[in-house]
Amino acid sequence: MRFDIITIFPHIFDSYFNESILARAQKNKLIQIKIHNLRDYTADKSRSRSDRGSSTRWSGHKSVDDSPYGGGPGMVMRADVIALAITKVKTPHFAEATRGKQNSKSRVILFSPAGKKFAQKDAQRLSKYGQLVLVCGRYEGIDNRVEKYLADEIFSIGEFVLSGGEIPAMAVVESVSRLIKGVLGKEESIEEKRYGVGVPAYTRPETVVIDGKNRTVPKVLLSGEHKKIAAWRVACQRASPASPRRRVEVGPQGREEWRKSKTKIPT
Repeated sequence: MRFDIITIFPHIFDSYFNESILARAQKNKLIQIKIHNLRDYTADKSRSRSDRGSSTRWSGHKSVDDSPYGGGPGMVMRADVIALAITKVKTPHFAEATRGKQNSKSRVILFSPAGKKFAQKDAQRLSKYGQLVLVCGRYEGIDNRVEKYLADEIFSIGEFVLSGGEIPAMAVVESVSRLIKGVLGKEESIEEKRYGVGVPAYTRPETVVIDGKNRTVPKVLLSGEHKKIAAWRVACQRASPASPRRRVEVGPQGREEWRKSKTKIPT
């Protein structure tokens, strides 16, 4: 799997992608993560905002944005620059590297608060592709022609607004990478293939004093009876609104009620 991220802030990713699981996956050549500075795909020549029709000026800034047609605040990222970046990123590097391979398909992803909410099923589906090109917007937004004619999918990671697409890109890279065989070391480490999603976890010490009261580990986890422990975990998973299967069923109100009353969780 190859991830190509297009951004105007390439160093934002340095720490995150060079630590822990993602760093090890790259070292073991299970995934490739390439960061592309969008400014590398534009010339120094940029249009003057005083006369969009004809006047031009030279700038060392390598402009990737311009003022919006129709007026309004802020700057809009240019479709021509992004189109060139996507074209260069997808070919010839990816085409050459994946020629004849089963997972030779590529997908261009754009991030927007108005996009489809990214979910685990999307991560599972995208993990079957050979390349994901992730376009990170900034400023007032991206010229809508990128969404209409270049992007295969538009995702949001939640009902809130960020200053750019870099954090959503990190989330997609990690969620997809961990589904690739060998990235987590053991397949059992994938939460959706065990009991991890929506199941309370405990470790030593057995008793912790919180707010002056002893808070203990559920007795079943200390019993050593593996069948009972497995049954407890299944019951917890089915009861918890954190489980993907239950999340749609109970809705926001149901989740809040569950948090207030822990009686659904066996002790």
